[in-house]
Amino acid sequence: MKTSKINYFGYNDCLRLENAETRVTVCPLAGGRVLEYAHQGVNAIYLNQAQEGWRYQAGIPPVDPCGGRFDVGPERVITPHPDLWLGDWTGEIVGEDRIRLTSQRDRATGIRLVRDFALAADSSRLACEQRIINESDKPVTCCHWSRTLAVGGGVCLIPLTPEGRFPKQYLMYGPGPVMNYQPDDPNIRVRNGFLEILGTPRNPKLGMDSCAGWFCYLLPGNLMFVKRFPVYPDRVYAEMAGLTISIWYYENEMCELEPIGPREILVPGESATFAEQWGLMPFEFPNAPAEVNLEAVREIGLEH
Repeated sequence: MKTSKINYFGYNDCLRLENAETRVTVCPLAGGRVLEYAHQGVNAIYLNQAQEGWRYQAGIPPVDPCGGRFDVGPERVITPHPDLWLGDWTGEIVGEDRIRLTSQRDRATGIRLVRDFALAADSSRLACEQRIINESDKPVTCCHWSRTLAVGGGVCLIPLTPEGRFPKQYLMYGPGPVMNYQPDDPNIRVRNGFLEILGTPRNPKLGMDSCAGWFCYLLPGNLMFVKRFPVYPDRVYAEMAGLTISIWYYENEMCELEPIGPREILVPGESATFAEQWGLMPFEFPNAPAEVNLEAVREIGLEH
């Protein structure tokens, strides 16, 4: 196991965790993101080369940052918070297997975020924990919102659970301010207990309410990217449709993998933590996306 400070993607203060097969590189600048999550040199994270070294500064147009992002929601109602989403954070190595990123206190919401990343010594297991701290003088309503951009062109597989509320097991957003509960898309189907997103959908943003607590994304580089996270069926989920997961599949360029946490109502000084566990493992990308071996996927997903 090794930790180091390095230059990466145009930033000179990145922090890295690595073991024999897995490498994780995080950047405190421009929103406190994961820039690399790689197995045997294959990076699962989408990077836009036009953004290399970009910083959030007065007079410079903002961007939608690439990388393994995290955020706070609910998406449509939380106050815009560029200090958290785009601003410069601080980073530190806090152990032989752990990195911590800490945000500014956000001027708009009074929130401060702390993100801890811990890599297992003998596998690709990466614990990603976000703590939301209310440093304002009034209650704050919010939720964890993971917004990881993975490289495009893959297949997203979401295990379904019986309590699903949507007729097609997902919602499609758009066109316009619409949540379509009866979408019809040739690249999305239900098969053997999974929702399969096989390619670019008619509209990019999708929402699900599965309580399985995991899903995966098959990358063309012959990797499976698994995300595991807690789900609380008895708690309120504050996204408009009560989502536990959102997927934003943009053409073949990128796919945003988004576990969503339950609503938190934090009084001044209170905090809440949400933890995801990531995994990368070899998985041969199918010659035809519609021919994924779902039993193999389920076995790996449940064992990870």
